[in-house]
Amino acid sequence: MLQIVPISKFMPSLIWNSKSLPNIIPGNISTDSIVYPLGVGYPGDKPENRLIYGDNLDIMAALLPEYEGRINLIYVDPPFFSNKKYKARLDRGKDSRRPQDWQLAQGYTDHWKNMDDYLDMLYPRLMLMHSLLAPTGTLYLHLDWHANAYARLLLDEIFGTDRLLNEIIWTYHGPSPIKSAFNRKHDTILAYTKTKNYTFNVDEIRVPYNPNTVKTFRSSKKAGFGKVPNLERGKVPEDWWYFPVVARLHNERTGYPTQKPAALLERIIRASSNPGDLVADFFCGSGTSAATAANLGRRFIASDAQWRAVHTTYKRITLLPGAVTRLEQEARAQVPRGETDHRSKISLRRDFGIPALQIAPTLAEELDSWEVDPDWDENIFRSAAQAIRPLRKGKIPTTLNLPVVGKTLGIRLVTISGELLEQTLHV
Repeated sequence: MLQIVPISKFMPSLIWNSKSLPNIIPGNISTDSIVYPLGVGYPGDKPENRLIYGDNLDIMAALLPEYEGRINLIYVDPPFFSNKKYKARLDRGKDSRRPQDWQLAQGYTDHWKNMDDYLDMLYPRLMLMHSLLAPTGTLYLHLDWHANAYARLLLDEIFGTDRLLNEIIWTYHGPSPIKSAFNRKHDTILAYTKTKNYTFNVDEIRVPYNPNTVKTFRSSKKAGFGKVPNLERGKVPEDWWYFPVVARLHNERTGYPTQKPAALLERIIRASSNPGDLVADFFCGSGTSAATAANLGRRFIASDAQWRAVHTTYKRITLLPGAVTRLEQEARAQVPRGETDHRSKISLRRDFGIPALQIAPTLAEELDSWEVDPDWDENIFRSAAQAIRPLRKGKIPTTLNLPVVGKTLGIRLVTISGELLEQTLHV
């Protein structure tokens, strides 16, 4: 069992009736598969990234012996204590202005008996994140008005009141049903550093000055009381950020609820990590942090307790050549599996000597994604070719070219409803 202990008894504390630090039994994590996005690196490249399905409390405890003090940046976007049940959108290509036509499924539930119950969930997880964070690392905790005040007190207790780097306000526009108060259109991101020697790449995040500011300084020597900024270099952003929500960024939308924009994560990752660093997100949801980290040349660990979140993240990874990733599963997490035999709808062919696997159009209509291990050893699935349903419009590919063909082909298909089907073809 893993015993979590407070960092310091001299820090201010938030007290609630059930507050305690539990004895945690580390989870049992096993490797399910390795994905080589678009086949790049297959089969020799070692996976530098990890995507883990399961409860993050068990997962973080299991990671602690290997990663204690080694994760350079942690961003987490946990449930907000909104007491809502969020739906995921399954279909693609339907009119975004007609939600009555969408096909929906359970996304995740952010429902708690009371605030004590919510804090019981959050507190030990924040303690483990502190332990995993490198001495130069930063934790970004993304919440909103429901629980951010409580979370700040917890982080003050765990990290120390002098380790608050910023309270960042993310503002956005959008419709709101509220008629009895001002519309709530911002989230709070609390950034805490492990020590005083933290990573902050100021020149990586500079933004242009407002055109009016540039015009003022160029037209008057007295502007700024004699202090002239470097107008070409730009400025460090303020601690309030405007980025449109993903609902208005059609090219990013995955259908997963409460998805965050890539631009938001890009600023955080550029500021608080370097190329090659390790970035973690233990509530990865739609996978924005993992995909953005990979795009910026960072390694990542991502996990979620929802299968649909892990599958959504996995699909995004398959579009990133070189982001070789190990897909893992904690023993208590259950993948929804089907038993339908579709082998009659799958065929191997060779066009001009190039081997390819083809599925029937009728099968493709049922799928959200499918992939192939062309030399399946019936142990660890090595995905060398992948097809996913386009995020916006279009049909899922029915043919995948294969780099090699062994004696046995492993095929994995995930239906639109999220059911995993495994098929085997013997050549």
